[in-house]
Amino acid sequence: MKLLCHTGITKPCSLLSHTELSAFAFSIPQWNPPWMTRIPCLCEKRNGATTRIQYSIAERTYSSNAVDSSLSKSRTSHLGRTEGRERSSSLYSRPSLLEMKNERIANRARVYEFLKSVGIVPDELDGLELPVTVEVMRERVDFLHKLGLTIEDINNYPLVLGCSVKKNMIPVLDYLGKLGVRKSTFTDFLQRYPQVLHASVVVDLAPVVKYLQGMDIRPNDVPRVLERYPEVLGFKLEGTMSTSVAYLVGIGVARREIGGVLTKYPEILGMRVGRVIKPFVEYIENLGIPRLAVARLLEKRPHILGFGLEDRVKPNVEALMEFGVRKESLALVVAQYPEIMGLELKPRLIAQHNLLQTSIDVSLEEFGKMVERMPLVVSLNCSPSLKHIDFLKDCGFSSQQVRKMVVGCPQLLALNLDIMKLSFDYFQTEMGRDLDDLVAFPAFFTYGLESTIKPRHRTVSKKGLECSLGWLLNCSDEKFKDRMTYDSIDIEEMEMEPSFDMNTLTESRGNESFSEDDDDSDGDYV
Repeated sequence: MKLLCHTGITKPCSLLSHTELSAFAFSIPQWNPPWMTRIPCLCEKRNGATTRIQYSIAERTYSSNAVDSSLSKSRTSHLGRTEGRERSSSLYSRPSLLEMKNERIANRARVYEFLKSVGIVPDELDGLELPVTVEVMRERVDFLHKLGLTIEDINNYPLVLGCSVKKNMIPVLDYLGKLGVRKSTFTDFLQRYPQVLHASVVVDLAPVVKYLQGMDIRPNDVPRVLERYPEVLGFKLEGTMSTSVAYLVGIGVARREIGGVLTKYPEILGMRVGRVIKPFVEYIENLGIPRLAVARLLEKRPHILGFGLEDRVKPNVEALMEFGVRKESLALVVAQYPEIMGLELKPRLIAQHNLLQTSIDVSLEEFGKMVERMPLVVSLNCSPSLKHIDFLKDCGFSSQQVRKMVVGCPQLLALNLDIMKLSFDYFQTEMGRDLDDLVAFPAFFTYGLESTIKPRHRTVSKKGLECSLGWLLNCSDEKFKDRMTYDSIDIEEMEMEPSFDMNTLTESRGNESFSEDDDDSDGDYV
């Protein structure tokens, strides 16, 4: 018996059917095994065609070879497309975290090997973000070399290798150049403060520059301040800088002088008030210098704040008293020559006293008086001092007279010898005085020959007055005119000696402005 039917595929939970295909005709024997379960055909009319559902067998379906072939091709096509997608996606797949970590370790190892090959120790670079390639790191090292930094400089601050040339270094250097910082100073600038290369121009540098300008530092002086003290670029505006300035104003430093003070010694901006400035000021006050006088000293010589109080200033004060300076005279000594606090003083005192003792027998007490009258004597070179002593001896003075003259007027050891010779020649030839007059008033050599000595001698000679050199010279021009109206000479005025007046420090400075020359003088003679 022949049946006209079509094949079907049974899937879980579904019963699929296919439209009858007349091309498939099979001969099925009339055998009905007991385990077969028949499902009656369901028929339905659709568009004039008859659709029949095959007889299905539980858990199994008989299919034709043609259908199996079709399914095999479908599966093969599907697997092919899946494998293709897998091969395509593998080209863009991301490496695993382990692979990325290993790659970073390998890159850093290669960078470290390069740094070691040029002499840089990379021990402190762990944890710092570095270039992943040797080429970029070589570019940074070469750029730092062009700025003048050596391998030693880089090893002193290896973190500079974390700065990008384009993102960090060039913008910072361009900004400094536009401010006026000279390129010739870049090397020293970066050696002292390499951290500037990490800074943001807008966030870190520009606000500090604006603050400096607000402290009355002239725009042209700002780059000089930065060159002298580049560390200022790393300070916080509300911290040490503002408190140090406020304290100086509080003790009497004129507000209009702050700009000049900071220009001459910007290191003040980094000094802590409680640890450095205040203890120094109070110690100088205790020596006997009034606070306002201390303020005036700081206006003219702010660098004295940089003298270490414990390791320099106090030992020097003790050395002065050891070499004959009286305690009550310490204030005058410091006020006349503030730099004496910062010198390596004791060796100078020893050398100078030995010279004077061996040449003209100056005692320790007499040497102390010399320092009181002219503290600068401790900084005189021995050779010029000996020449001055020999000149006085050649003029006919005995060693005892020379000692008295030098102790009474230590300035004789620092004057220009040629000018001294001209003054002495005039004294002998024109004035016709005895040498004892010079022994009594050795300061004669400190007055200008043309401006003071000659005109006053002529005036006195015309009036027929006889007077001492002290009465003749030791007064202002106005006072001398008054003296010329006297009928007699006041004996008290004859013995006056020039001396330093502390009140000159507390007088109003008027429109006096600072000079760069003050900053350059160190009081050292050679």
